[in-house]
Amino acid sequence: MRELNLDQLRTLVAITDLGTFSAAARALHLAQPTVSLHVSELESRLGTPLVVRGGRNVQPTPAGAVLVERARQLLRAADDAVDAVQRHVEGRTGRVRLGTSTGVLVYLLPQVLKAMERAHPGIDVEVNILGSADTVERLAQGRLDVGLVATPRPPQRGLVMTHWRSDPMMAFVPQSWPAPKRITPQWLASRPLIFNDATTHMHRLTMQWFAEAGLTPRARIELNFTEAMKSLVAAGYGAALLPLEQTGKPLIPQGVQVIPLRPALTRHTAVVHKPAASVDGATRKLLQTLTQFRQA
Repeated sequence: MRELNLDQLRTLVAITDLGTFSAAARALHLAQPTVSLHVSELESRLGTPLVVRGGRNVQPTPAGAVLVERARQLLRAADDAVDAVQRHVEGRTGRVRLGTSTGVLVYLLPQVLKAMERAHPGIDVEVNILGSADTVERLAQGRLDVGLVATPRPPQRGLVMTHWRSDPMMAFVPQSWPAPKRITPQWLASRPLIFNDATTHMHRLTMQWFAEAGLTPRARIELNFTEAMKSLVAAGYGAALLPLEQTGKPLIPQGVQVIPLRPALTRHTAVVHKPAASVDGATRKLLQTLTQFRQA
């Protein structure tokens, strides 16, 4: 026996509810012969009559009543499946895999996730803490949907890279240190230093800033967690170069003074994803939310 046809089941349910073939035809916008054909094909496949014909109102046979009950469940399940797919396509539900660094994670990302939860509560954002190179690699492999990466970065075939933010790098210095109004490489190089891990883009950016002044300082410690670096600064262990994200009031720990650099230094970040035609609705909603936090 071939599989049951949902359109035919819907016709049988309509006949049972409305009492006549003609009423079912009008409700379903079908020709009456089509309605009759749906019922006769169901009866042929199941090998038993499903309705009692001849009276003013059509009544289901016992077998027909069993099928109508099951048909209602199947039709509801089918409608739920269509609605679920539609919600996914429209970005009302779904899951997005986001790759980002700890530099973005601490301050900006919670704001992004809060905005997503408020506007799109049916979308789950899975956060992966990665370096920029790993993020781009996983995007290319299809293991991530969106990435926040440090730039400049070589173009990657099959990926779209759009500028997201340009945040000034600042000197985070212990409050107890006497410091000038602007920090130069020469002044900072003579102090104890806390650097990002050597594998990070932030480390390369920091060392380039010193190198342009002819300096190659060594750090007392290297680590890859922004808030831990700030805590060490507050404890007087050393100074660090970190971005100051300008969305809202910056969070500066007690015991830390934040001082501009001379020459100025900027951390640029970009949003990376597959071309628009390849992303689903949930990913589009995250990209739209990230745009709210974009900075020239």
